[in-house]
Amino acid sequence: MKKNLFGISLITMACLYGLLSAVLLIVCIITEFPLIYGIVISILVLILQFLISPVVTDITMKWLYGVRFGYDSLPDYLNDFIETVCKKYNMKKPRIGFIDDGAPNAFTYGRTKNSSRVILTRGIFDLLSEEEVVAVVGHELGHATHYDMLFMTVAQLVPLVLYGIYISLNRSDNDESNLALVGWIAYILYIICQYIILWLSRTREYYADSFAIEETKNPNALAEALVKIGFGLSSNANNQTTDSKGKQKQSAAKSNALGIFDSKTSKTLIVSSVDNGKVSKDNIKKAMKWEMWNVWAKFYEFNSTHPLISKRLKAISSRCAEFNQIPYIDFDLKKTESYIDDFLSELVIKFLPFLSLFITILSILIWPKYVMVIIGVGGIIAMLASFLKLSYHYKNKNYRFTNVADLLNEVKVSDITSIPCIVRGTIIGRGNPGCILNEDFVIKDETGIMLLDYNQPLNLINKLFAIFKSKEYFEKIVTIKGWYRRSPVPYIEIYTMEFDNQTKKTYTFMLAKVFRIIGLVTFLIILCLAVVV
Repeated sequence: MKKNLFGISLITMACLYGLLSAVLLIVCIITEFPLIYGIVISILVLILQFLISPVVTDITMKWLYGVRFGYDSLPDYLNDFIETVCKKYNMKKPRIGFIDDGAPNAFTYGRTKNSSRVILTRGIFDLLSEEEVVAVVGHELGHATHYDMLFMTVAQLVPLVLYGIYISLNRSDNDESNLALVGWIAYILYIICQYIILWLSRTREYYADSFAIEETKNPNALAEALVKIGFGLSSNANNQTTDSKGKQKQSAAKSNALGIFDSKTSKTLIVSSVDNGKVSKDNIKKAMKWEMWNVWAKFYEFNSTHPLISKRLKAISSRCAEFNQIPYIDFDLKKTESYIDDFLSELVIKFLPFLSLFITILSILIWPKYVMVIIGVGGIIAMLASFLKLSYHYKNKNYRFTNVADLLNEVKVSDITSIPCIVRGTIIGRGNPGCILNEDFVIKDETGIMLLDYNQPLNLINKLFAIFKSKEYFEKIVTIKGWYRRSPVPYIEIYTMEFDNQTKKTYTFMLAKVFRIIGLVTFLIILCLAVVV
């Protein structure tokens, strides 16, 4: 398995650096600039980034996320697992960082397997059983043992240099047409390389999953963890799970292994639909429908560093037989329609304002005599198209009370088309767990967790709210009125948030309407003046 990943990575690196070398060679020949200088500069940039990145990230983690490093409070079962894996693969134990935030998250960074850091949030221990926590950490250790940090850092250098070449050769004071052409070629290759790197990242995620499966011998634990973190579906009310002998055992959170859990937070982990102490398979299949059927899911995955959760679940389930387990999930739901028509209509709605603007500019170039009339008509059409797009993005009627599991069941939703909804639950942490500059939240109701997008018109207002006001909402029961979307992460953009007889409102939607009305009136005036004159 590891040899296969190394081969894939080696071939990918050869392709990336082959493209970069070709562009550098062309530039050096045209400019008569010694090739060795370009190579040396590229290597120096790579080495500098490689050396300082983990240190800078450590500082960022401590200052902005409140990360606490150390093994002192790590539960014995997790410490034993880490020691076993590290001894097996002849690697130093990673630095373990803890973020005191109820939203679940886990990630790793560093230079090599011997300088890796694994960061875990309190939400990982609140939501997952011991086996699931071990599986998640196994996934992160897989990244370390596969040298993913090193490979991805080296890979990222290629588009970085290509983009630098594009900027340098397309300056306004550059009169060399040959150099400008090379610059545009570099830009095209920069885009291609970005997608190659995204593909490589998705591939390495699958291999990290495989590593966790092989080291834990428990693919279903990893699958259950992915469902809880990725889809946000919850398990049972007592936060317990069943071991292989059928006995009830406490989860990592209830065992108070880290000695820092709030018992009130653990009590919020309730659920209405369970199968033998596990997340309902029916709810999982419903949550998978969007990723399996909606065309936007493929588009988003193509632009993502991670595969879709549904694809990872299917890959994990395919290995269950190796460990005498029943496949975690068998997606047997039948698609009753293609959903392509919805995708195409949303695509038109998304780009209609830009298409109107393009036609307006083209018309001015063809008929310059009627420039004011064209601006007036084109502007009106663009504003009407923008109103149409806004009406899909913010559907401002028929708000209905619902829950996380029911929202995840929706297929006809995207970042273009929203579903107006009202949900009630407890704020358990920030959208970006632990980050004091993040204004978003994570809400938990009786069926799961969901990202809440707090979005005011000015980003400065968002950041001030994050720093000075957001903590007031932690562990509060709130009622959220807003718009549910997926892109591909499911989230609700907040319209109003009620708690303790107080209401917090966002004004992005209203301001967007006002700007469009002003724009429409302005272009109507321009058209009237053009016709009269």
